[in-house]
Amino acid sequence: MRRKKDSLLETIIEGIKEKKGKEIVSLNFSKIENAEVSHFVICEGDSTTHVAAIADSVIDMVAKQKTGRFYGKDGYENAEWIILDFASIFVHVFQPHVRSYYSIEELWADCPRNDYN
Repeated sequence: MRRKKDSLLETIIEGIKEKKGKEIVSLNFSKIENAEVSHFVICEGDSTTHVAAIADSVIDMVAKQKTGRFYGKDGYENAEWIILDFASIFVHVFQPHVRSYYSIEELWADCPRNDYN
C-alpha cells in the first residue's frame, strides 16, 4: 500500500505534466530537522497563462484523485510565481526568470532531489 504522502506527490507531478510544466524537481525535506513540510515541488511555465494553467491543473488533479487536501494559494495576481499549499507539500510554479532569480533549489541544496523530466 502506498503512503498517502507518496500518492499526493505523484498526483502533483501528474498535474504538472498534464499542462506540460517544465524542469520539474522535488526536494525531500523528510530528513531535515524541524522542517514544516515533507517536499517542495518546483517547476516552470513559459508565460503567466501557462504558470496559472499548471497551478490549476495540480489543484484539479489532487481534488479529482482525492490524494490530499488543498489549503491555499498565492501569486495568481502576477502569475510569475504561484505557490500551492497541500500542508505536507508546497508546490512552486515559476516563470523561468523568477525561478532563476530566487534559486530555491540552491537554498535547499542539502535536501535530496528528484528530477522528473
